Amino acid sequence: MPVQTALTQRLGLAHPIIQAPMAGGGDTPALVAAVSEAGGLGSIGAAYLTAEQLRDTVKAVRAQTARPFGVNLFAPLPAPAAPADMAPALARVAPFYAELGLPAPEAPVPAGTSFDALFPTALDSGAAVLSFTFGLLPDAAVRAAKERGMLLAGTATTVEEAVALERLGVDLVVAQGAEAGGHRGTFGGPFEAAMVGTMALVPQIADAVSVPVVASGGIMDGRGIAASLALGACGVQLGTAFLTCAEAGIAEVHKQAILEAREDETRLTRAFSGRPARGIANRFMEAVEDAALPFPMQNALTRPLRAAAAKQGRAEFLSLWAGQGVRMARRQTAAELMGRLVEETKAAVGRLAR
Repeated sequence: MPVQTALTQRLGLAHPIIQAPMAGGGDTPALVAAVSEAGGLGSIGAAYLTAEQLRDTVKAVRAQTARPFGVNLFAPLPAPAAPADMAPALARVAPFYAELGLPAPEAPVPAGTSFDALFPTALDSGAAVLSFTFGLLPDAAVRAAKERGMLLAGTATTVEEAVALERLGVDLVVAQGAEAGGHRGTFGGPFEAAMVGTMALVPQIADAVSVPVVASGGIMDGRGIAASLALGACGVQLGTAFLTCAEAGIAEVHKQAILEAREDETRLTRAFSGRPARGIANRFMEAVEDAALPFPMQNALTRPLRAAAAKQGRAEFLSLWAGQGVRMARRQTAAELMGRLVEETKAAVGRLAR
């Protein structure tokens, strides 16, 4: 019998599994649709898209599935103050630009997040879930999403953040443990103080809020899913496990780096985007870490370099986002991964019952 939880019941899912939104191209329409078709919830990481690109992505997903999917945005953040002198940051990345045959880097223009430009399109997308990270949504946005019948899901890395999300009116709290790959969703305090592991974080958040909790961070197989359910979660959100699927849109060298990495080779870094994110350590990360501009200026500064590195197969210049469960990554299709996760979860639950 399939595992049924508050998450599966509210969304009509066969399995309590969410494919994490991965802004930047990892979650292609094919990946999102395949996960939804397999009974989970595929998610579009829309934060770096234009409104037109989001509409096209939604259309492509809808062409492949009629089942529920989600859209994820970055919560609105003010534009960062430009440093008085950007020369050190430009000088630090200039040799890498030259090594890839790119023109000298130019100073990025300070800009806020894309929430205001994307939110109307997200509302019209037909998505069952609107998830967000990096903070709280304006009250007007919460009301608008609920009027459309969308479930709201916010990311928390501490109990205090989860309580703030519940007060805002979210329907789901995504508890992001320190093991998670990609950007940290911390917004209520210092990043360094919010590095709580998934196993410790999930039950404490589940005890503190009355809305369902989704576990995220380091979960790669059915054992992790069963453990998360035992800790009080209603479902799980997996990112790294889906990045090595055939449908994932990351560069082949990124997939290979995940498949070859050890659990002790990921680091938190600001080098690529200006905001702490977990990825596999490489030369660029180590050389630029202490000279990064604020988010999202550093992200804009490194975008041309990352795009060129992906085309040239140069993993040492890529943001190799990945969580600490990398040793469990496999090459497979999304449908195959979903099938494995379901069977492994059943097996894990069965072992516990015996």
